[in-house]
Amino acid sequence: MTQTALALCQQVTARFSPSPPARLGVAVSGGSDSTALLILLHKWQQDGGPALHAVTVDHGLRPEAAEEAAHVARLCDGLGVPHEILHWQGWTGRGNLPDAARQARYALLSQWAVSHDLQDVALGHTATDQAETFLMRLAREAGVDGLSAMRPKRAIDGVTFWRPLLDATRESLRAMLRARGVEWVDDPTNEDQTYERVRARQALTQLESLGLDATQFGQVTQNLADVRDTLYHYALDAARNIARIEAGDLILDHAGFLNLPAEIARRVMQESLKWVSGAAYGPRGRAMEGLLVAVAQGDDKTLHGCRILHKGQDLRITREYQAVADQRAAPGSVWDGRWRLSGPQDSGLVIAALGKKGARQCPDRQKTGLPAASLWASPAVWNGEKLVAAPLAGLENGWSAHLLRDETAYFDAFVSH
Repeated sequence: MTQTALALCQQVTARFSPSPPARLGVAVSGGSDSTALLILLHKWQQDGGPALHAVTVDHGLRPEAAEEAAHVARLCDGLGVPHEILHWQGWTGRGNLPDAARQARYALLSQWAVSHDLQDVALGHTATDQAETFLMRLAREAGVDGLSAMRPKRAIDGVTFWRPLLDATRESLRAMLRARGVEWVDDPTNEDQTYERVRARQALTQLESLGLDATQFGQVTQNLADVRDTLYHYALDAARNIARIEAGDLILDHAGFLNLPAEIARRVMQESLKWVSGAAYGPRGRAMEGLLVAVAQGDDKTLHGCRILHKGQDLRITREYQAVADQRAAPGSVWDGRWRLSGPQDSGLVIAALGKKGARQCPDRQKTGLPAASLWASPAVWNGEKLVAAPLAGLENGWSAHLLRDETAYFDAFVSH
């Protein structure tokens, strides 16, 4: 093994120190980055590292994708690494395709990992990816968060996704593959200037002539990540002082919120909206600016599947009824990603939002002290058109509601964003 390959192996294993997993999934698209990651992790496995399980996501968007997945399967077979192919068929032709594909990919990988009792999955993001992302977000006038470095690991749906190649450039990985005679797949969309990342990649190549390469951009993004983490540290302190939870709503002390520095207030509000809505990301840009202006003026607002209401000295963030009006769940299962209702079982029962119609059937609803908007978006038990129970609205009938995303989850989000 060459010195370059040895250095890359050390970079990868160091990312998992000091407690590497016993079993590790690895996502392999067939491109040079993920193929190199597979080779490096296989070397680690041979030296006593984690047992490997490989997976490829076929998004079904190009006719070549099936053969690319088959190429990975053959490579894994030669290495003796178990491999599976996952298929995505969820593209509707509308919206942001790269973002939709990315979200679908993480969802499929999480489900695959859980089904194989894998708690850790490695991804092939590199220093070059980091530099490209920086340029893309710079073009969008992103702030500190958007320009900060990717995190070396991130938990999604109970699975930890690792990025052990963030210190490695794409060219160094390709040099290693060439030296070992390992082929990789070149995705033709990597030359399609329709895609923003392709344009950023070409711009990065031009900037290298000025002495600006992926390694330097990586250091800049890491410096910004340190600033980001510091801001979230202070945002967490602020949230502990002004936030509390009531019946699934997040309550902020209005005066305390208005006294926060702008960057801290923004982060507190973003994490609050994420906690209530369950969204992976909080609102940004003009939407966030408009909300902060409305809060300062004392105006109510609807955003991100949430209602932001001014109630006395409080700023209440509750779920928007329209965001949950069509959601249904069986008793005992999770509703809206955060509620589980339990009680007397009977056939035909379903969990759905209480709504205005259901709230009128709860004579003790006013005793709860909750505003109408909160009650309408709360979970209730229905049998067809008949309301059986609404625990948060004072109509229990033997049923109880358990909030799955609790106060701990809210505060933890500030340090795991």
